[in-house]
Amino acid sequence: MEIASLGEFGLIDRLTKDISAKNGSTLYGVGDDCAVLHYPDTEVLVTTDMLMEGVHFDLTYTDLQHLGYKAAMANISDIFAMNGTPRQLTVSLALSKRFTVEDVEQLYSGLRLACEKWGVDIVGGDTTSSYTGLAVSITCIGEARREDIVYRNGARVNDLICVSGDLGAAYMGLQLLEREKSVFYSQLDDLNKKIAKAKADGDDTRLKSLNAQRSTLNNFQPDFSGKEYLLQRQLQTEARGDIIAKLREAGIRPTAMMDVSDGLSSELRHICKQSHCGCRIFEKELPIDYQTAIMAEEMEMNVTTCALNGGEDYELVFTVPIGDLEKVKALDDVHLIGHITEEKFGHILVSRDGQEFELKAQGWNALKD
Repeated sequence: MEIASLGEFGLIDRLTKDISAKNGSTLYGVGDDCAVLHYPDTEVLVTTDMLMEGVHFDLTYTDLQHLGYKAAMANISDIFAMNGTPRQLTVSLALSKRFTVEDVEQLYSGLRLACEKWGVDIVGGDTTSSYTGLAVSITCIGEARREDIVYRNGARVNDLICVSGDLGAAYMGLQLLEREKSVFYSQLDDLNKKIAKAKADGDDTRLKSLNAQRSTLNNFQPDFSGKEYLLQRQLQTEARGDIIAKLREAGIRPTAMMDVSDGLSSELRHICKQSHCGCRIFEKELPIDYQTAIMAEEMEMNVTTCALNGGEDYELVFTVPIGDLEKVKALDDVHLIGHITEEKFGHILVSRDGQEFELKAQGWNALKD
């Protein structure tokens, strides 16, 4: 169904007609000029992200449901990174004419799955046309008590540096998908050239054979067996609200925290810059999944570089007082990777053989060509 046949308000009604509020702070959601929210006793957290087709995602290998899920989770992750609780979300879309109503429903199904997982209400947004493809803009609203909010600027000398989960898998998943895309288009381009030559030569027998090959190629599915985890980490982003819950249960309040969206090296340098301190982390302590290591070796890439700079892991990197050492060591899926130092000592990575290197911010830069 063409989107124009429904119109903007018809599309919004179709996508949101059965959405009901789950949070007491949502007084009124979709259906008026504004959503109405009520936060009498807590601080309000607001974060927003814009995803552009061709810059942040590629629909060659990213289906719309996964895109919606990832877009929501990326914003929900920012609320968790402030030690907050996500409550509401708004969704704005710019759509070109190649997208149908069913396409947008797929996108919304992913958004809603992510929101349902963390009890977040979709309360509004906007839709408009686009001449350049698809753009998705998400704003997430959350809450936290003033004394619970964790900023980037709270790290102190001798604090422990911790990270959840593992690093580099999302980046290696992206490399895998990009490699298969490149192979596919290279083979397709080669076939198209041969078909053009067969047409020019009037060779109908060869033309029939080449067209059959192209049909087979268009239906080809790469074999990703043994690499499922890498694809999951790239396509199905998960916000680590479970880690926030574990920290609260253990009575641990981080002194500084960020989510790892642009790469661990970049996030650590942000924390150090705003906290006026240095850091020292150890290569041997970086959590790296087996599939990540194998894929990096296969692609002749340095796995440590991938773990430090890959981005899109959406794990949490945080600092805690050294007095919380035993509490942190008792937490599942939390890894101690280093400690905070005085600013004059810089940002150091200690290699497996004891050499020291400056930790450089080489992660994702949204404004770099």
